Amino acid sequence: MIPFRAAAVIALAVASAWVPVSTGAAQPPGFDHTYEAYARVLARHVQAGRVDYRGLAAERTALAGVSAGFAAVDAGAERGWPRAERLAFWINAYNLFTLQAIVDHYPIRAGWLSRGPRNSIRQIDGVWDRLTWKAAGRTVTLDDIEHRIIRPGFEEPRIHFAVNCASVGCPPLLGEPYRAADLERQLDANARAYLASPQGVRTDGRTLAVTSILKWYGDDFVARFGSKPPLGRSPRDAAILRVVEAFGPPEASTLARDPAVRIAFLDYDWSLNDVVRPR
Repeated sequence: MIPFRAAAVIALAVASAWVPVSTGAAQPPGFDHTYEAYARVLARHVQAGRVDYRGLAAERTALAGVSAGFAAVDAGAERGWPRAERLAFWINAYNLFTLQAIVDHYPIRAGWLSRGPRNSIRQIDGVWDRLTWKAAGRTVTLDDIEHRIIRPGFEEPRIHFAVNCASVGCPPLLGEPYRAADLERQLDANARAYLASPQGVRTDGRTLAVTSILKWYGDDFVARFGSKPPLGRSPRDAAILRVVEAFGPPEASTLARDPAVRIAFLDYDWSLNDVVRPR
């Protein structure tokens, strides 16, 4: 979920060639695309987009069991699934492994010289590019899943409203898994929920302040939302306005259609999306 450097993508892509290798292990009877076990974990520990990490940490066995199911999938079997099943699988994998990364380091305690916020996923060394997980015959990092599998493989910009970086500033974590049959509805709903929040969009006169996610990844939305920018607008900025028009709350959607609207970007809140506990 962090802004990604193109040079790093190219270097690693060349080094690894990204060819999935089958483990040769016997394929389980069938992967559960309803994600029942994962759904039970999310239902118990996700509260209005925030996560009860203390409770989740006490249930490590259940979380590990869900991860084992992702690891058991054969690479060839995953490649043969319909597109929606594959996309749901990789979004769920990203969010699941993010939860595991937090739980494995919870409670997060930063050193005195660490950059803030102190209770942030950014305090976990190598969380995006060095910690590895097993999924569908591959050993992957979170960056691998987002930037080398999902973004180039599916070209679905709404995933930026679905993958969760365990931060207050990111789109809310759904209290249910993404599923192929519901994927379109879920992606649209999470986009609307996020852009309706103070972390997603704010208006001030003729200024539309939007999440920095759209600054970092706005180009991913161009093919669908900004291919014909109006005079004076870049394709990225045109796409940002069309996204807010399509998914934003009424006031923001109306402002996005104003030819004189100014785009600004909100500071990103990296504080951990832990549940708020009474003092």
